Amino acid sequence: MRFNTWIAALLLALSIKTYAQTNKASSSASFNTAKPWTYWWWMGSTVTESDITWQLENFAKAGLGGVHIIPIYGVKGLEKQAIPYLSPRWMEVLAHTVREGKRLGLGVDMTTGTGWPFGGPNVSPEFAAKKWQVVNGEIQSALTKQAVKRAAPGGEGLVLDPFSAKAIPHYVQRFDSAFANFKDRPRAMYNDSYEVYGANWTDDFLNEFQQRRGYDLKSQWAAFTDTTTALVKIDYHQTLSELLLENYAKKWTDWSHKQGFITRYQAHGSPGNLLDLYEASDIPETESFGTSRLPIKGLRIDDQYEVDRFGTPNALAMKFASSAAHLASKKWVSSESTTWLANHFKVSLSQIKPQLDELFVSGINHLFYHGTTYTPQSEAFPGWLFYASTNYGVHSHFWKHYPLLNKYVERCQTILQNSQADNDLLVYFPAHDLWATKARASGGIHLLEVHHVDKWLLKLPFGKLSNWLWDNGFSFDFISDEQLQRFASLATKKYKTILVPATTYLPEATLSRLAELSKAGVKVIFMEHLPSLPTGFARQTERAASFQKLLQTWASQPSHFPSLGDLEGILATQKIRQETWAKNGLRYIRKVQNGKVVYFIANQNQLFSEGWITLATSAKRVYMYQPLTDKTMELPVRTEQGKTQVHLSLLSGESCFLKLDSNVGKVLNLSNVPSSPSQTFTLKGNGKLEFIEGKPYLPTPKTVSSLGSWTTLSDSASYFSGTARYSLTFDAPAGIEKVSKVVLDLGDVREVAEVTLNGQKIGTAWSLPFRLELPAGSLKAKQNTLEIEVTNLSANYMRLRDTQQPDWKKFQEINMVDIQYKPFNASKWQAMPSGLLSEVKIEYWEKK
Repeated sequence: MRFNTWIAALLLALSIKTYAQTNKASSSASFNTAKPWTYWWWMGSTVTESDITWQLENFAKAGLGGVHIIPIYGVKGLEKQAIPYLSPRWMEVLAHTVREGKRLGLGVDMTTGTGWPFGGPNVSPEFAAKKWQVVNGEIQSALTKQAVKRAAPGGEGLVLDPFSAKAIPHYVQRFDSAFANFKDRPRAMYNDSYEVYGANWTDDFLNEFQQRRGYDLKSQWAAFTDTTTALVKIDYHQTLSELLLENYAKKWTDWSHKQGFITRYQAHGSPGNLLDLYEASDIPETESFGTSRLPIKGLRIDDQYEVDRFGTPNALAMKFASSAAHLASKKWVSSESTTWLANHFKVSLSQIKPQLDELFVSGINHLFYHGTTYTPQSEAFPGWLFYASTNYGVHSHFWKHYPLLNKYVERCQTILQNSQADNDLLVYFPAHDLWATKARASGGIHLLEVHHVDKWLLKLPFGKLSNWLWDNGFSFDFISDEQLQRFASLATKKYKTILVPATTYLPEATLSRLAELSKAGVKVIFMEHLPSLPTGFARQTERAASFQKLLQTWASQPSHFPSLGDLEGILATQKIRQETWAKNGLRYIRKVQNGKVVYFIANQNQLFSEGWITLATSAKRVYMYQPLTDKTMELPVRTEQGKTQVHLSLLSGESCFLKLDSNVGKVLNLSNVPSSPSQTFTLKGNGKLEFIEGKPYLPTPKTVSSLGSWTTLSDSASYFSGTARYSLTFDAPAGIEKVSKVVLDLGDVREVAEVTLNGQKIGTAWSLPFRLELPAGSLKAKQNTLEIEVTNLSANYMRLRDTQQPDWKKFQEINMVDIQYKPFNASKWQAMPSGLLSEVKIEYWEKK
């Protein structure tokens, strides 16, 4: 099957039926999960049926696949129009949303609450989050007094105790009542990232601890509070982790299933084992907050973003969610995507795509944009806005070109959702070694958040090992102690090797399970040294002796204890596949569909542009599918030393799929292998610059002899946000009609460029690198007319708007803040460069 046909078949299958869960209320709906979905904040739940329909229709036209409703704080002056959460009227507008979503092919998810985390008016002190305190020598529970953050009307109240067995059953009674006899149900319930600060206890904790750990915590309270001891601390964290999983994640998921919902769960930020918590939901969900500072040529970052304060996204943190999904054979792995990618009104499509590509290579395949704010149709620009960027709403400066991004995502996720991960390695996550260290978070517990992964992931031997594997082209998933016990597939050929990072503490059950898997044919490699002690304080001396006997199985095999410097060679002897080209900054995920290997590759560095790469999987034919253009081409293939090599051209910032085929076909002429362009022609001459659409008004047309930011042309141009057209007439270089390929290199575009050549629409360049291939015959020898319509950001207009009309900032609670969480004020900004900032070139390849 040709690759374009393959893609079309997948899209058709998804359009017919993409949702095959047990959700009775939604099983017949035609949601398209390959399309991106969006967070949809209902400010004060001040919504109407007509405006809901208007926005959903716009979302559908833009190429979205669904929405996720999150009620939050309201708009000043509209308090009387606010609809209390879960009231009969609120349920009416929810039902209307679900019905309209079905009509338009849009799915609907919702949070089990308002704002975050779980909590609200029915959370009395008995069920509220707690911490331990010592009063007169007695250990007691005390309220943290934390309230729901960004709560909507009707959702205010204390935060729920995540460790209590009674809390979730009590909390969901409110939803049972609201959804009684309710037919039009959302697809999924959602649980946001764990942000229960200071909570480290529950009323029944001492009893739970003794039953699970085999001793009274009070008898070892001095050891628990001593910063130099570890075993009791490990037991304490182990108990918290188990309570969180059993009483919070699983009980919430079980309730959701009984109500006919599936679940999306952001486990990160919690004090539990993330792998077990993610796996407890139907759709594990990670988060991409800030910018990853990827070394892509021309990629901009917001210099006001505070890395020390907020951290950066990290692919290894994302892999916790995808690993849980891979091990449990879950179809979807989702992500809260591009939160605070840059300041308000400053995010470009070219900044968004690299972050989404990073999510894709990390195993994410069901993107949720963060996000879109409900805005009435009558509300003027910039509409209602959520305090945290990025804005994907109807007033966004990239709304006109938004469908291009969405189509790219849909093409990628169509393949990624309908294929299975093809990873050889499992990396054991030693949570107990982490729990043995001093915690930095409030309450003295380890919160495994996705922001500052350096605090708990990167500095550990586990993080260093995983980072090395990632950089050196080895495909892997993470696995927990519990998952090791439960997955029988580990003894099959799916995972060939388990790597145990250098660790001190290891549960006896884990060590025994590793021995069983080793006997079953799975290679187990301990990095650097064997663990020293079993976890758990109870009967430590007795169990340590037994533990040492178990270790003797490996003690006589020193080859099992490699350092990172030795690992590449050892994995080669185990025939673990290595994609050596990953060392050049080509990030990838390898998957299998219908028995055939498929790669998604993103060039997120500047170390590679084109050349022969050696694939770790053999193939006779290789097809490259470009999701950006929806084009497919067969690539030259050769065999070197028994391995398949393919000639790949992928510039910094570009991405593609490779589909491998074992069928022998026509041999391509290797003399036609693409190489660097034969010639480069720089367009010169006097051109015309016209401002054709935008705010606050259209500046005067200009004649330009050289390119640069249009903001320097006049004061009015420095405040202009919209679209301007560059026009230039030029003669093509001699012999242009004889070339095999012609590419228009637009250079530094701020931000999107639509190109017309001699009256023919060529395409739209919206991502790095800003290049468009010109169709054969589109260039003439003389008098070519090139028109480039460039759309910039809305930031420059907001500089003026915040000086003249700052009244749009009318939201309750946090109102509007900037990327540093200071009151938002664009009037002090410098003008953002806009237009074509560098030379425009034509590159062409002469026929051989």
